Amino acid sequence: MKNSKTFHKGQAVPLNRDNIDTDQIIPKQFLKSIKKSGFGPNLFDAWRYEDEGYPGQEVQERKINKEFVLNQEKYKNSDILVSKKNFGCGSSREHAVWSLMDYGFKVVIAESFADIFYNNCFNNGLLPISLANNEIETLLNLAEQRKEIEIDLQNQIIFSEDNEIAIFEIDPFRKKCILEGLDEIGLSLTHSSEIKVFEKRRAELSPWIFEGKNHEK
Repeated sequence: MKNSKTFHKGQAVPLNRDNIDTDQIIPKQFLKSIKKSGFGPNLFDAWRYEDEGYPGQEVQERKINKEFVLNQEKYKNSDILVSKKNFGCGSSREHAVWSLMDYGFKVVIAESFADIFYNNCFNNGLLPISLANNEIETLLNLAEQRKEIEIDLQNQIIFSEDNEIAIFEIDPFRKKCILEGLDEIGLSLTHSSEIKVFEKRRAELSPWIFEGKNHEK
């Protein structure tokens, strides 16, 4: 029986390709910003548009590729991406994760991920799930049929219409961070009381380290 603690329920986009690299996810010309927002309109830019994109361009004026899945009406408002092998390969750019999240994706499910991209997902709160080929094929078919997909992160199970599709693996610590919405900064703040105690003790044992700061104040 399906557990009631559901992490996410939504519809998926089928991106049936292997070896999608970070330059395809967000092309290099859009990497100048260090903000985590504003990258969504240029996600998969070379595939979504028929012209070459550049920073500051009005996307409303661009000619879209009507054949690409993100531009198809039936996949609008989908927030789960399903793909194939080696997703996120290429460079280590964190912008690839930012662009997926800024577009609206909450989960990326693939047969396998590049290691750095996989780690960047957890560092930013995007859930990556790796599944076997036959399970990916099932999800791709469900996405094409516009069937709703439900991800029970607590029990690590994927459902569709109450039918169990797959059981997935995830590191317990990373699962905790996703469930509690903790990035690296948020995780550090959960130990703020211990940090304050440590800093106080350090100031007592090595007061000369803090003399310059006190003088500046």
